[in-house]
Amino acid sequence: MAQSIKGKIAYITGAARGIGKATALELAREGVHVGLVARTERTLEKVAEEARSLGVKASVAVADISNMEQVDQAVSKLKSELGPADILINNAGIGTYGSFLEIDPEDWKRTFEVNVFGTYYVTRAVLPQLIEKNRGDIINISSSSGLKGTAGSTAYSGSKFAVQGMTEALMQEVRKHNIRVMTLNPSLVATDLTFDNLDEADKDKYMQPEDLAEHMVSQLKLHPRIFIKQSLQWATNPF
Repeated sequence: MAQSIKGKIAYITGAARGIGKATALELAREGVHVGLVARTERTLEKVAEEARSLGVKASVAVADISNMEQVDQAVSKLKSELGPADILINNAGIGTYGSFLEIDPEDWKRTFEVNVFGTYYVTRAVLPQLIEKNRGDIINISSSSGLKGTAGSTAYSGSKFAVQGMTEALMQEVRKHNIRVMTLNPSLVATDLTFDNLDEADKDKYMQPEDLAEHMVSQLKLHPRIFIKQSLQWATNPF
């Protein structure tokens, strides 16, 4: 039997747009209070206003997740305003593409700082809250590129493979605390991160942020005795 998630508290990174925004609003529709983290306060506040209009509490915290000090301050702010988290959605990330020799070393480094260390910093800050409650959920948004490398995605794939390994190991480590740790591995999603210029007709061929948001909610509502540790999402026919 599915469980209700109404009244729970979720922290979401990269919540100002795309998958993060869609997830925050879908959780709000389920009665989940949301803590929103991103780098731009103005856009975060707009998402928070939408969430509050759905009858839940929403708090915002501005942070670059690649900066551990900013992450710690953001998590502390969310905890003081909403309470300790029940759910963590590690969504924030960047894409870096190009041939192995073309990608600038600083871009390569930045990709790992955000996608890997950012996920680590946020999880490190939030995990003690879940352990104290002896329950909780962590969902890390990885990518199909984290399961299979492709030409032109060495930096991005490398970072997402790292997220996969970290998630798998953490999942085994915290099961004794009744904490579920999962990854989502979508292929192309119609977001600004994936497409710079995409008209509406083509956009509808691809997965939408709302599709992943609905999928995450369905996983969170599974009975606590079960979880799907890794799932792969594809658009039906984007061609």
